[in-house]
Amino acid sequence: MKPRARKLPPLNALRAFEAAARHLSFKDAAAELHVTPAAVSHQVRGLEDELGVALFVRLHRALALTPAGARCLPRLRDAFDRLEEATRGLRGRAAQPRLVLSVVPSFGANWLVPRLGRFRARHPEIDLEVLSSSELVDFARDPVDVGVRFGGGRYPGVRADLLVAEEYFPVASPKLARGRRPLRRPDDLRRHTLLHDETHDAWRSWLASAGVTAVDPERGVVFSDSSQLVFAAAAGQGVALARALLAAPFLRAGTLVRPFPGSVPAEFAYWVVCAEARAEEPAIRAFRDWLTDEARRGRR
Repeated sequence: MKPRARKLPPLNALRAFEAAARHLSFKDAAAELHVTPAAVSHQVRGLEDELGVALFVRLHRALALTPAGARCLPRLRDAFDRLEEATRGLRGRAAQPRLVLSVVPSFGANWLVPRLGRFRARHPEIDLEVLSSSELVDFARDPVDVGVRFGGGRYPGVRADLLVAEEYFPVASPKLARGRRPLRRPDDLRRHTLLHDETHDAWRSWLASAGVTAVDPERGVVFSDSSQLVFAAAAGQGVALARALLAAPFLRAGTLVRPFPGSVPAEFAYWVVCAEARAEEPAIRAFRDWLTDEARRGRR
């Protein structure tokens, strides 16, 4: 008997619907599938036309599943999970392990990227994909294996290993620190622009520890990206209260100096995070161990 031909909608259309249904967003589905939101919308619309049923209710800047879409999603997700498992088995041991990393941009640019060559030298069998994002990772949803986050380290359902405890201290360009309004004493800050990240309390804490009362800790320029903060200080735009880890390369290069001694501990630290259930997978463990070794070397 001749095998029955399967009557399936286009696979790309099914993938577009499944991703959009998980995210309830054409934009997020497009980012996952590496296409445009318009392409995802077009694929889903074509699938609805072929099936003769609406799968989404299109709201203003939002999506909701119709009853038909809600019934379809669990079965389709299970089918894609089975396909992924089947193809993973076909690749066998010849497949090159790939780790997807999510790191805060300032940490990635100033600390991680200059060191990645050493990881590749130690583990040439592991490929890396580095994503820069300040958003917290949902390891149950996002295609990310390991993250590095600056925070309190308390993330439900996630393993978090301390990487680097942080401290803050003032930094400035040598030209500014030794210019016509030199920085000799902490009180001299009243004549300079203060540069902040989004934590104003850090300047307040440092000024209090230095016994300075004549400087307003709120004034100056605020940067949402801590990398921009240290670059602005190196460009002579003011005095930054910088994290030690981010300022270290600039201090070594001489583009920043510490005009005053003394630092204050940061409330937050850098943490290596991953899904608890995957923490001991060989590639994840190898990367976590390497990060820990690099942090230890940096402290020395």
